[in-house]
Amino acid sequence: MTGRWVKTILLPPLRALGTVALVVALTLPLLLGTPGGAAAAPDHLEQRLLAWPAWSLPAPLPRPGRRDLVWPAWFAGDWEVSSEDAEGEGEGPALHWHARFHADGTGGAVADRAFNARAIGQAALGDQLLSVADDPANPNRQLTRLGGDRLLETTVVGRRSALPSDQGFLADELSLQVLHGPGEPRIQRVEVLGRWQLRPDGVIDGEQWQASYPSPAEGLAASGQRPRHLRLRLSPLPPGSDPTS
Repeated sequence: MTGRWVKTILLPPLRALGTVALVVALTLPLLLGTPGGAAAAPDHLEQRLLAWPAWSLPAPLPRPGRRDLVWPAWFAGDWEVSSEDAEGEGEGPALHWHARFHADGTGGAVADRAFNARAIGQAALGDQLLSVADDPANPNRQLTRLGGDRLLETTVVGRRSALPSDQGFLADELSLQVLHGPGEPRIQRVEVLGRWQLRPDGVIDGEQWQASYPSPAEGLAASGQRPRHLRLRLSPLPPGSDPTS
């Protein structure tokens, strides 16, 4: 990548697996439905999914505050991840990286956002990715340093998740991305909706639907642009393996 936007990949957030304008919502990255950690009814997310690619803002996504996305407990562990374009349009090569989720102590799991975003970024950008750091005061904010004296600031500004069955999980995140560098900052919003299913063999199958929107300075209402549909697979790494290798 050169002076234009870093290409939108996954996501993370999985922020969502972390977010680097490569939003792979494994980033990405709160059970934001009702207070106390209860999941939202899946209706909102199912309707959002049916509306893709004709997405628009405002979206039915509550603000996350400073609460992180809580994944089902079956995400906890280290994973080998692969992604490919689900529509067969060849918008980019298949990618492979490692991801990590930690048990949160309350029956769920949280993404290791910086680890996941760094792994996705290295797979997609190579040496142009310099570093990824989470904001210690806000799990929904991440800073990514890129070559060419660029800094990508990503903040999750809307989120909803649901666990409609024991084996399925839905999560939708809207992120504000600000690319700082030479010249004026460049701003966009990116939405990633993911659907995840645990298989009997322990593999997790996922799909992600993505769209980007112009800067809020151009109006809070906006139509989705550059829609993309990805398929992902998370295969558990053997115990004792080194996911950093």
